[in-house]
Amino acid sequence: MLELYTDRLKLRSLQDSDWEQFYALHSDPEINRYVRVPESQEVIRSKFQQRSDTWFYGSGDWLTLVIETVDTGQFVGLTGLYCQSLDEQRAEVGYLLAAEGHGKGYATESLMAVIDWACLSFNVHKFVGHCAKDNHASARVLEKCGFRLEGLLRQQFKVGENWLDESVFGLLADERRL
Repeated sequence: MLELYTDRLKLRSLQDSDWEQFYALHSDPEINRYVRVPESQEVIRSKFQQRSDTWFYGSGDWLTLVIETVDTGQFVGLTGLYCQSLDEQRAEVGYLLAAEGHGKGYATESLMAVIDWACLSFNVHKFVGHCAKDNHASARVLEKCGFRLEGLLRQQFKVGENWLDESVFGLLADERRL
């Protein structure tokens, strides 16, 4: 089981007991408004099962870590990374926070911990983050972690009936904030 710590947070591997929080996060329309229309419980359960399995870098699966506060153990959200293959030195990062975790710096703090761990553990050259152009809070998280806006993909994905533009951010491993 993977565990990472920051001053305020514990990041750990997903466990069976996390199902309710995982489901609540993935089924909340407001939390997902810039990501997707919430999927069925069956689809979310399948994602949960896949992300609960043993993970290894380059597996082509997302590493999903639960974010909890160190002092109370309160569930804050999820963070993680994805790398298509061992040959690829590029990793995509992501995070999804519960409403009670918004505005406290938890996304930034947890993402920096994941990036630092990945740099120490794997030969990552570049990290990539995606967010809807209008998701200003998510863009700020990436920028605070040192990511730079590298492009805008017009009408890149749909949420419901709405096409959304996607901002693409990049961070070279040697540019990360220590």
